[in-house]
Amino acid sequence: MKIFTSAQIRELDNYTIEHEPIKSIDLMERAAKALTRAITERWSVNVPIVVFAGPGNNGGDALAVARMLTDAGYQVQTFLFNISGHLSTDCAENRRRLSEVKKAKSQFTEVTQEFDPPQLERGTLVIDGLFGSGLNKPLAGGFASLVKYINASHAEVVSIDMPSGLMTEDNTYNVRANIIRANLTLTLGQKKLAMLFAENQPYLGELKVLDIRLSREGIKKIDSQYTMLEEDDVRQLLLPRDPFAHKGTMGNALIIAGSYGMAGASILATEACLRSGAGKVTCHSPRKNVTIMQTAVPEAVLQIDREETTFSEAVDTDDFQAVGIGPGLGTTEQTAIAIISQIRRTQCPLVCDADAINILSNHRAWMQQLPKEIILTPHPKEFDRLEGHSADSFERLSKARDLSQRLQAYVILKGHRTALCCPDGHIVFNTTGNAGMATGGSGDVLTGILTGLLARGYSRYNACVVGMYIHGLAGDIAAREVGEESLIARDIIKYLPKAFLKVKE
Repeated sequence: MKIFTSAQIRELDNYTIEHEPIKSIDLMERAAKALTRAITERWSVNVPIVVFAGPGNNGGDALAVARMLTDAGYQVQTFLFNISGHLSTDCAENRRRLSEVKKAKSQFTEVTQEFDPPQLERGTLVIDGLFGSGLNKPLAGGFASLVKYINASHAEVVSIDMPSGLMTEDNTYNVRANIIRANLTLTLGQKKLAMLFAENQPYLGELKVLDIRLSREGIKKIDSQYTMLEEDDVRQLLLPRDPFAHKGTMGNALIIAGSYGMAGASILATEACLRSGAGKVTCHSPRKNVTIMQTAVPEAVLQIDREETTFSEAVDTDDFQAVGIGPGLGTTEQTAIAIISQIRRTQCPLVCDADAINILSNHRAWMQQLPKEIILTPHPKEFDRLEGHSADSFERLSKARDLSQRLQAYVILKGHRTALCCPDGHIVFNTTGNAGMATGGSGDVLTGILTGLLARGYSRYNACVVGMYIHGLAGDIAAREVGEESLIARDIIKYLPKAFLKVKE
């Protein structure tokens, strides 16, 4: 599923108009019918409705919805803001159509100068059609005042396509007080990039995507930098398991994790690696973790560090097909030197997480020594330590994309919508996972899954895609069983088998 920029959304609209073919006003009518249907399914005819329409095509959508709601028997009060004296062609046509509706059923006001706002009481429904996906600067002046007035009311708000004031991609320098806080956003065609970022969720409310039958051929032809994972994408990547396989042919993985007091990180990463199909998993951990490791994960081979409590020196990796390093290692100088030494001498695919990333952020010069196609899996705070503070999720994502291209690495930026940044600049958003996974150890589990898949024979890209999807899906299955509140990292491992089965089936 592609995510388009505002420019690409216009391109897709134009492609649909040209190749369906369909007139732009008729495409707007199609969108308005879908919007009206979604509204009438939720709100009864007794609910008073106030429509605020802007001068562009978003306003045209709103005027068409106002007409259709009036025809359906709703009491609708509509305000069209034509401050500059210029409406888009389709907005002007929908103004004409709305003006033909019987005045007894509809109140229409075109605002050109002064505006006397209506009372927005509790129980009123506001339809926000001021500005949509074409907005490219923060709202100011009268429109900013109107947004604040709507937000201060007790009315419910439905936004058409985008909450007015929220830009489609980059809101780093937006004025947050001047963005509509919708209860429901009815977006047209596909989700927009800004809808995937945590700090924008208070403005979206509930999000519903409406299919307005935009050209499928156009969607295929327009190249997008951003895509969202779907289950079919992952299903096609799963490797078959040879009926005559044995542990020697299913991959040998090495997990370097855990310091004294952090044995849990090594347990979680190692067990997740085993549950992801690797034939053999070895865990390198300090001597004081021996008893707990051999008790908790008897299926794993234990490689014991010469130090009692920390990872102290790099180990040979010639016999391994993949290495995962970082969870629970600590950041002592001895461990830091051991980690960079390990990274330099590892020839097989490598996953770096947690303290391995924290150590790199403390030794910036070492970044130049990272091998191409290394997989880095930072959460937002770890990433900010690595690349500097980001004002918002868009800026952080942009930095992650730049880092992946600069290092020719795969950067998995973890979060509600985990994003895989690829060396070619493409970004893939995961669609599985839930808030219950915001718990210690979840990242260690992901490291284990990725390492297991790499050892199993998946390419780096395929391991990242399959790994982050399966990780989130196991969390979703776990949340249905135990609830988000009680979910812990071990539950994700427990439900990995069901996650794999679900995708395969």
